[in-house]
Amino acid sequence: MTPDTTPVPTDLDSLPRAEFAFPGPLRDQLVAAVLDGSKTSTTGLVVDYEHEGEPLPKAGSREVVVDSRDRPVAVIEVTEVRVVPLARVDLAHAVDEGEGYTSVAEWRAGHERFWHSEDMRAALADPAFTVDDATPAVLQRFRLVTVVHDAAR
Repeated sequence: MTPDTTPVPTDLDSLPRAEFAFPGPLRDQLVAAVLDGSKTSTTGLVVDYEHEGEPLPKAGSREVVVDSRDRPVAVIEVTEVRVVPLARVDLAHAVDEGEGYTSVAEWRAGHERFWHSEDMRAALADPAFTVDDATPAVLQRFRLVTVVHDAAR
């Protein structure tokens, strides 16, 4: 995927942050997938947005992607947002997450490991947090607008 030539805001701090996973290997993998164009969708949970007091993303909004060192590496633009129960996540969304999933079941298992992790439960301040088929998920599609920093450096 080739980024467009839309001007990049000079003040990246004015944009909301897109933080994929927690800092570390998974974030590094996801940021690399954004940069190489293989990741064009992502999934969050409504409960996480509510806990953080953040509004749900909207189509047309731009976000700055940060790497594990908290450096801005790219600007993305949200192209679609859907809120659906986890049981309604489709294969196209799962594949477009760029993590190599070939089935919704595989996608779901990987995401449940993340959502049921100690890090996620701590972030939500709920040591028993769990998801089920009815859990509202925020499905986003996005496009890479521009790369602002090489994450490999």
